[in-house]
Amino acid sequence: MKSYMLSFSFALLAFFGMSNEDQLGTSGDHLDLDAVMELFKKSDSIEEFEQELNSEKNGVNNLDLNQDGFVDYIRVIDYADGDVHALTLQVPYSDTESQDIAVIEIEKSGDEVVNAQIIGDETLYGKDYIIEPQVDSKTVNVYHWRPIRHIYSPSYVIWVSPWRYNRCPNWYRPWRPVVWSVYRTRHVRYHVHYRRVKIYRCRRAHGHYYKHKVHSHTFKAKHVHHPVNKQKAVNKKSTKTHITKNHTKSHTKSQAKRPSVKPTQKKATKTSPNRQVRSTPKNPARSNKSNRSSKSGRRR
Repeated sequence: MKSYMLSFSFALLAFFGMSNEDQLGTSGDHLDLDAVMELFKKSDSIEEFEQELNSEKNGVNNLDLNQDGFVDYIRVIDYADGDVHALTLQVPYSDTESQDIAVIEIEKSGDEVVNAQIIGDETLYGKDYIIEPQVDSKTVNVYHWRPIRHIYSPSYVIWVSPWRYNRCPNWYRPWRPVVWSVYRTRHVRYHVHYRRVKIYRCRRAHGHYYKHKVHSHTFKAKHVHHPVNKQKAVNKKSTKTHITKNHTKSHTKSQAKRPSVKPTQKKATKTSPNRQVRSTPKNPARSNKSNRSSKSGRRR
């Protein structure tokens, strides 16, 4: 009964805590990076992590980049350089192209101090989508995580997934993806253990990863959608309104300051009643002709 009530409470939390603002509007909505980090934390090795990531029972992977109706297999490649590791999550998109999904950057900053962050690829998550573990709003030292102890052990062999496009392990069974609203409710509970930040804590690992970064041009051309940052859109709209108002105000002020110009009226010429004003004839030729005819009439 207690477990039932706990499950029911999680379901209510997931339902009421879900909003459209959490939705990116891109393919990244179907791989929750908080849930990926939780899965990584509980794995004993990188190989096991890849296996758990591609297991339907965990429900973490819901990606279908090529839109064939089945969830894609995600392989893991460790680009290592000394004590720096960049665990790259990658989907073989076709025989010739692959697409990076995210990278778990791991870097030592002391003898027993290790930082870890997962960064979503900009094509799927937007720019600077960085997730890190946190406790009471403080960064977590992941040195004691099982997979971290594994990769820093002397017996560790750098993991490079051997699987390719349409060539997956025998245990793998592809499954149908679910809609976002259903997928979201399964992983919202992990969000309290992780947070989104804007700081790259593993700079050496980040720089090393960029040397190996892979994109599929076909995926980018066909399936990428550019999410609209609502805050930026609101700011842009308010800025536009502000500019319009300022322009209207300045226009009104300039109209107020500008002196009104009245049409000039010709002053009427004052003439004495006894004085005759000779008007200049518009057509001198016609005027001369009429004068001659009048003179000839007088002679007759």
